[in-house]
Amino acid sequence: MENVIHLFFIIPLVGFVLSLLVNNSKEAILSQIAFYTIGTNLLFTLGFSIYWLFQGGKSINLKEFTVYNEQDYNFFIDFFFDRITATYIVVGTIITFMVVKYSRFYLHKDPGYKRYFNTILFFYIGYVLTVMAGNFETLFVGWEILGLSSFLLIAFYRLRYLPVKNAIRVFTIYRIGDIGILLAMWMSHHLWSDNVTFFKLHNYELVHQQLESHSDIGIFISLMILIAATAKSAQLPFSAWLPRAMEGPTPSSAIFYGSLSVHIGAFLLMRTHPFWEHQVSIRWLIAIIGLSTAIITTLIGRVQSTIKGKIAYSSAAQIGFIFVEIAAGLEVLALIHFAGNAFLRTYQLLISPSVITYLIREQFYNYEPSKDKEKNSWIPSRIKNAIFILSLKEWHLESVVFRLIFMPLKKLERMLHIFKYKSVVYLFILVYIIGIYIANSNYGIPHNLRYGLAIAAGIVALLMVAKAYNERSNTLLAWTLVVFAHFYIDLAVTLNDHVDIKEATLYLSGITISGLLGYFCLKSVGISEHNNISLNKFHGFVTKHKLLGFVFLLSCLGIAGFPITTSFLGEDLILTHIHEKQVALAALVSLTFIINGIAVIRIYSRIFLGHYSHNFQNSSDLSI
Repeated sequence: MENVIHLFFIIPLVGFVLSLLVNNSKEAILSQIAFYTIGTNLLFTLGFSIYWLFQGGKSINLKEFTVYNEQDYNFFIDFFFDRITATYIVVGTIITFMVVKYSRFYLHKDPGYKRYFNTILFFYIGYVLTVMAGNFETLFVGWEILGLSSFLLIAFYRLRYLPVKNAIRVFTIYRIGDIGILLAMWMSHHLWSDNVTFFKLHNYELVHQQLESHSDIGIFISLMILIAATAKSAQLPFSAWLPRAMEGPTPSSAIFYGSLSVHIGAFLLMRTHPFWEHQVSIRWLIAIIGLSTAIITTLIGRVQSTIKGKIAYSSAAQIGFIFVEIAAGLEVLALIHFAGNAFLRTYQLLISPSVITYLIREQFYNYEPSKDKEKNSWIPSRIKNAIFILSLKEWHLESVVFRLIFMPLKKLERMLHIFKYKSVVYLFILVYIIGIYIANSNYGIPHNLRYGLAIAAGIVALLMVAKAYNERSNTLLAWTLVVFAHFYIDLAVTLNDHVDIKEATLYLSGITISGLLGYFCLKSVGISEHNNISLNKFHGFVTKHKLLGFVFLLSCLGIAGFPITTSFLGEDLILTHIHEKQVALAALVSLTFIINGIAVIRIYSRIFLGHYSHNFQNSSDLSI
């Protein structure tokens, strides 16, 4: 049975590759590839799951292959199949199959027909990798694919302002979840001194022994997992992104934000439940977050003016109850609840356009004002009115997240005038070379001083990405900063703990290639558009430069550490050189990675997405 488990991933991967090779005008072929790919995987999933149940339903752990192996570091792809995986993959495959069938006709004659089915198949690959992951590294690969495909589908109507704007917002919240996974992976390496698998977490004696002597580390890992889960599943305080994600086509909203992607946070909690189940404070925190989300999102959902917004908040409320069930140890109930909520929200979203039509017709012909008014209520009218106004304003959830996380980055703009293009290219290259020389010298520099220098280099890297995040006039400066920030991360970690030349090359080679490729794309667009590529608006140049837009997106993914270049593996490898007590340095590095990813996606969106206009301003007024 273990010999065929990898087919869960191979079948959709083959379908995805085939769909890339088909011309955009061949709608029938594109839809048939997606239909038969998911249909084949559905038959295989049902057959495998039934056979697995008849064999006793025992957990299967399969180490597929090793990607990179060094002395104290082993990155390998690991698959794990148990009842959680079985439930998620069966439900996910059935829903994906239904949505693909529905989309074949829903998107007929749409210019982005091929792009849509490419992205759906890409999403399904990420979903399968996530729910079948046997360790954090494999899960993070699928997690990143889900994040990217979410961005692409929300911004599916990429020539419109609002879908692109909301896609960036959702991607930003997803990156906040990424920092939780990154830090959980980092501390897990130090806790176990190994790449621990989820299968090993079911060994109670092993987990209890480690947590008994490292309780503070255990709580830290659990909190990071919870941050990742709440961000991914739209729980408080991150609930406001869910209705914003409904800007994409209705079928993609159904598969992503009604049923599958939004439940991945709950999956993460269930998958890691053996690790944190004996940490009472974490269980209470999960339950409080889930219950608070259920109450507040229910209130918000009741005053929504759009049907998609109402469904989105209803889904978030039910996931809040699922969080409570997971915290209480009711895994089977949580899985049943997940399946029911996923199917219901998919159905509601798919029929939502028809429902709106029926309601409008009913209101037009048969509307009668309601004469029933609540005369007696135990809730004072002032409190009811206050709750109503707060719910209309969505309890200011979006503004709270913005003020706490992103407002400090914007305020840094006044302090970052030192980052000019020439100073970055010359001064910071010189400082980097001197720093690398000091880091690799044998001058006997005290450890405290080296750590202080490492913190300084980490702060410079963070300031670089903060400047890139805020930059609006000079596109090349923003791009150069996001590239150089990675070199300063390498410098910080090398100063802290010697990084082997092989490891540094593995990390920086992907960054260098992606950086140069992106630079030449920006230069080419700048020359073609008479230097009219500032970042103060959305230009929509993908309309005119489709190939350059695709290549630049790949470059952005390489810089952001997406698993298409060695930079993804390098980020995880770099973090292992930060010791468990060095939380400040780990936080600086992780924040830099996260903001870096947000900054490059903003650069891509502002250059290539949005409404394309042929009326250019005078090139002397704008600069690259």
